Amino acid sequence: MSVYRVIDKLEASVKQGTVLPFGYRVVSEERILELIEKLRASLPEEVGRARTIAKNGDRLVREAQEKAQAIVVEASSQQSQLLDDNEIMRRARATAEIVLREAEQKAGRVREGADAYAAQVLTDLDVRLSGALGSVKKGIEALTTARVASAVAAPASSLADAAAKSKRAAFDAQNDHETAELESV
Repeated sequence: MSVYRVIDKLEASVKQGTVLPFGYRVVSEERILELIEKLRASLPEEVGRARTIAKNGDRLVREAQEKAQAIVVEASSQQSQLLDDNEIMRRARATAEIVLREAEQKAGRVREGADAYAAQVLTDLDVRLSGALGSVKKGIEALTTARVASAVAAPASSLADAAAKSKRAAFDAQNDHETAELESV
């Protein structure tokens, strides 16, 4: 039986009741209870579900609020993590800039030291070469003097040749030593 038909019968039962003074009616309790039972049985299943949802509505709203709060907390946590990551990146960049500046300064000091060392080695080489050049000039002078003297006296030329050979050997030894020093630099 449909819900509307049971409601119509309920209404008819009330209207058929005996009228009392002051607008009251007497109806059959049995008949009304029977119609109410039929009405309950005729209600669709969705009404039962709706009633269950209505009962559980507060609980569902509470659960939804708890889920929403959890989502907000997680989003806040992720935002904090992103801010922390951003701060770490900023600090890393600042540290990298400091390290780079210090490395450039150290490289400049190393370059200055290398330039000073090279200048010192070249100055020492100049002094040694100047000394060697002086020895060469003295040897040439001695040879020239020896030729002139050999024309005058033959035995004196062998002495001058021996002196020149000795100076030449000393010069060669010094030159080999300086060449080895330059190659090690």
